[in-house]
Amino acid sequence: MPPRNRYSRTAIGLHWLLALLIAGAFGMGLYVAGLPISPWRLRLMNWHKWAGVTILALSLLRLAWRLRHAPPPLPEPVLRAMPPWQRRLHQGTMAALYLLFFAVPLLGWAYSSAMGFPVVWMGMLPLPDFVAPDEAFAKSVLLPLHRGGAYLLATLVVVHVAGVLKHRWIDHADLLVRMWPGGKEGMQ
Repeated sequence: MPPRNRYSRTAIGLHWLLALLIAGAFGMGLYVAGLPISPWRLRLMNWHKWAGVTILALSLLRLAWRLRHAPPPLPEPVLRAMPPWQRRLHQGTMAALYLLFFAVPLLGWAYSSAMGFPVVWMGMLPLPDFVAPDEAFAKSVLLPLHRGGAYLLATLVVVHVAGVLKHRWIDHADLLVRMWPGGKEGMQ
């Protein structure tokens, strides 16, 4: 694929790094939610928070990069294969993903602050409290919003991947190569 039809190395690196971090944070969040209070749970919760802060910072970097470097246009075969409703779904999914890249970590940070648990990134950098302590608000509003946002993010990731696979296997237009490190060589 010609270089102009591929994302930049920076965009590709940020995409896959965030994908790994988001999958890891989501899995860790699911696992930790079922654990009883213990030193192990507290350690995992800290790792979950560190991942969330890292996701937030990298999302800021990714958005700044995206605003200065337009993504390559969709290939003509993909545009021909996409009815208008699929284009709108694609645009809406991408917009919602970017919104959730910020909302989910911020809601987690707000929840932690409201519960009175500080966020200390990597155990070294204490972050300010995002909201005043209020356990009832944390449990009744912030935690459900954080969880719901995380589930919605996971659902949209599945929709995103399904769209890429649909274009590859049904439309025979390989969009994955645009975002895959190393291009087609990296997929073999």
